[in-house]
Amino acid sequence: MLDYVLLGAASFFAGLVDAVVGGGGLILIPALFSLFPHTHPATLFGTNKVGSICGTTSAVWRYARSVSIEWAPTLPAVIAAFVFSFVGAWMVTVFPPDQLRKALPFVLAAVALYTFYKKQLGVTHAPRLAGWRQITMGLALGGVVGFYDGFFGPGTGSFLVFGFVRLFGFDFLKASISSKVVNIATNAAALLLFGLKGHVWWQVGLMLAVCNIAGAQIGSRLAIKHGAGFVRKLFLVVVCLLILKTGYDAFVR
Repeated sequence: MLDYVLLGAASFFAGLVDAVVGGGGLILIPALFSLFPHTHPATLFGTNKVGSICGTTSAVWRYARSVSIEWAPTLPAVIAAFVFSFVGAWMVTVFPPDQLRKALPFVLAAVALYTFYKKQLGVTHAPRLAGWRQITMGLALGGVVGFYDGFFGPGTGSFLVFGFVRLFGFDFLKASISSKVVNIATNAAALLLFGLKGHVWWQVGLMLAVCNIAGAQIGSRLAIKHGAGFVRKLFLVVVCLLILKTGYDAFVR
């Protein structure tokens, strides 16, 4: 029972962090692997998706009451993310993501350094793409990050937030809600694949979902209340923690 209490607490805090800047997997996935060390990774990833998709959907519902969604780039990203996340989830059942694990800390470090030194990045909302350029870039962002989420996962929300800020000129608050909408698609596709393959513990996943929703509601309220500057600061904190965690997993563990 204590294990499940700890798992519920991890899901709550994962939902809170994920609702603001993404990166909830930094908390929940290690907790799952720690409590169930002998379980197939695909089953733990699939179970995590149940909690994650419920929490993310809850966060979008809360955001949408106060922040409008920029659908022009977001919808193409959603479509591409769903397709490529399904492909990535299938691949993780066949190929281990060992090489990607080693490269991830360096990619995250580049994202953190760029965001830190570009002080005005994401502070104001100034969209700079339109028409087919916006659609094409949305498809590219959704496809690349969607495949990554299905295949591996940690930091997906953070990569999406950074992508919407850097590529489209969104502020961090607008980027956060768009990233959540895309994240729902990646989670849905991966969950569909894992469910069809029998890699989901539904009872555990539903417990994670309840806790994740509670955390997501608090996280989205904090983001709306404190604005883009708060989201930017938490984004940097989460990415730095992801660098430490993924670096440890890849080179020390």
